[in-house]
Amino acid sequence: MLGSARGRLAVRTAVRRRSVDARDLPAAGPDRARTPGLVVGAEPEPGGGVVRFSRAELRVRVAAGGAVFCGWDGAVPLPSYALAGDCPEADPRAQLEPDGAGWRVVSERITVRISAQGAVEFRTPGGLLLRTEGPPTWRDAASPAEGRAPGWEQRARLPADARVFGLGGRASGPALRTGRYRLWNTDPGGAFRPGDDPLSLTMPVQLVVADAGCHLAFQDNTWDGEVALWEGREGAGSGPDQPGICRLRMEGGPLRYWVIAGTPARVLSGWTALTGRPALPPRWALGHHHSRWGFGSQQEVRRVAAGYREHGLPLSVLHLDIDHFDGHRVFTADPRTFPDLPGLAEELAGHGVRLVSIVDPAVKAEPGLATYDGGAAARAFVRDARGREIRGAVWPGECVFPDFTDPAARAWWGAQYRERLDRGFAGFWHDMNEPVSFAAFGDPTLPLSARHALEGRGGDHREAHNVYALEMARAGYQGLRELRPQQRPFLFSRSGWAGMQRYGGTWSGDVATGWEGLRASLALVLGMGLCGVPYSGPDVGGFSGVPSPELYLRWFQLGAYLPLFRTHSAIGAGRREPWEFGPEVLGHARAALEERMRLLPYLETLAHVAHRTGAPYVRPLWWKSPGDRALRECADAFLLGDALLVAPVLEEGATSRQVRLPRGKWHDTATGRAYPGRTTVRLDAPLGRIPVLARAGAVLPVTGADGRVELEAWAPRTGRGGGGEVVVGDPEGWTAPRRERFVSRWEKGRVVVEREGGGEVGYEVRVRAAEA
Repeated sequence: MLGSARGRLAVRTAVRRRSVDARDLPAAGPDRARTPGLVVGAEPEPGGGVVRFSRAELRVRVAAGGAVFCGWDGAVPLPSYALAGDCPEADPRAQLEPDGAGWRVVSERITVRISAQGAVEFRTPGGLLLRTEGPPTWRDAASPAEGRAPGWEQRARLPADARVFGLGGRASGPALRTGRYRLWNTDPGGAFRPGDDPLSLTMPVQLVVADAGCHLAFQDNTWDGEVALWEGREGAGSGPDQPGICRLRMEGGPLRYWVIAGTPARVLSGWTALTGRPALPPRWALGHHHSRWGFGSQQEVRRVAAGYREHGLPLSVLHLDIDHFDGHRVFTADPRTFPDLPGLAEELAGHGVRLVSIVDPAVKAEPGLATYDGGAAARAFVRDARGREIRGAVWPGECVFPDFTDPAARAWWGAQYRERLDRGFAGFWHDMNEPVSFAAFGDPTLPLSARHALEGRGGDHREAHNVYALEMARAGYQGLRELRPQQRPFLFSRSGWAGMQRYGGTWSGDVATGWEGLRASLALVLGMGLCGVPYSGPDVGGFSGVPSPELYLRWFQLGAYLPLFRTHSAIGAGRREPWEFGPEVLGHARAALEERMRLLPYLETLAHVAHRTGAPYVRPLWWKSPGDRALRECADAFLLGDALLVAPVLEEGATSRQVRLPRGKWHDTATGRAYPGRTTVRLDAPLGRIPVLARAGAVLPVTGADGRVELEAWAPRTGRGGGGEVVVGDPEGWTAPRRERFVSRWEKGRVVVEREGGGEVGYEVRVRAAEA
């Protein structure tokens, strides 16, 4: 570690961090446990009321739309980094009323019961139990201490058959098994594998699926914490059920949470109505992205772009990593290796390829550097309790860090993107924003005592850490809205928090190259979608090493059906261009790319649906059948919208695989063969393709042979109908899109597709599997 300048800086940073925290963090001391005690009374309020206990109080309020807010000890919904705008109005129909020794609030979608001891039950209108939050326990300071924040713990009981999804990006998902999950955004310090925890993007968001119904529980608290899960067990014979347990421990911050119940679609709609609808990516961002840490020069970028053209491979985007900066300094370009980025961007745009730039938050602490001088003049950087800039170690060397919880700092940072736009970049990926500060020991981030504005309230890094990347995305998004108001911003981020979808998407981070990494890639995309962030994807091929031709191809085939389809690798992990893996892989990769481009109108429709409703593009197989327990356990297949079921190959050497099908009827898109739903089938998966099935009756937009949009209609079941949606919108701007609905049915032995409400269809229609 001491043998290099970077290593010595990492040691100094770790020592400095420890000494600053020892000086400025509140001193530890004895705690005193506190529970609510017994109920002593209640006061009705619009949508609910306040229930008072001998040592605490609980506010329950049902919002218009059905979401339930619970806040202990005076906690209220705002201020909140998760919520988009104002808190929703209370539902005046929901009222607090006595319920035996306790109280209850009855609403259209959920019934809340508060016991005399402070337990809170959530039930369906039919009385089925969804969740019981036990009385919390606070860890109050035994004696007054400035800056001491009381931690707390709360245990929830779940139905014995329940499965928990979410908590942000988890490599071991999508269903989260018995274990501990930390709520602290963390750079894993190298490539991660299933079981590594935490990763870069954590969220205190649980989506719970059980026979009784689905619900989402969100703890609106940004502090460090841990969720411990114990799966339930159903009793055999006359034996009792053992409920699932969810224990949440937080190091500080308010005890407040939201619960939303309903179907998966209704839950995600309610969640994104609360925290913001997903940003709509430009059309080009739904194509294929190619990236590598270590292009090294404009000539290499040109060579790669030319290679895609020469091999007949569609390409939409090229990404430049930190090696294109001048000495790794953000908002710069190396004048020797990238002397004419505007010219390069213009040349690539002529071939339909956009440039995307990496953006790291760390700014080299170098007087004379425009970004540092401007940020210092604006007092935009995080400081310690004595008012001095916090210094850390990142790629450029010794760095400072913008305080994105300060509105003025966000405005200053957002203006810096003008330099990127002037160089021809069309989009941005945020990296190293957990935030990371290299350290020889300890947590590789800023000192916990570092001071943050927190929108004027003031506080330290314990509260600000988890929302640092979220607010960086906010700064970038708002800056781009002002700098380029006619175009929708495109950005995605390695880290973030609840509400990240308002500003863009995410990607997996540095997933390990290997079959385990391939499996983790799918888990991360599914998990993020169920947390409300629908636009995400992995590093195809894995970040850390050189994949075998088979692994690369299987990853590539999976990526072709994910929202963000990007190849990427570390600087020493070899090339990721398809032709580097031999002619057989090249041919199969070309087929996957062509299918991606054929499905582009469908993907664009799904993007608009996500923007309108919060429904993810990539959905678990149980999305429309949450009561099917076999589907809840499926971690190796997914739905792409409502129309397609994708079954990627995740095992080495496999040429077939089993799939559990949801209800209905399904057609193999390669052979046309039909399969009944609610069965487990074995499908061929030769090296050249992965199994993809279409739902009987689906009507989806695709790119026809002439390049225009046409409708692909899959024959519905006999005596049944079907349908689908097409959304045609401005590819990059803000013009409202046009929604068109179509229905399909059998008529006199043939499949007919009609525009819903009448009128000309307006598209060429191609019927598939009409003879099946």
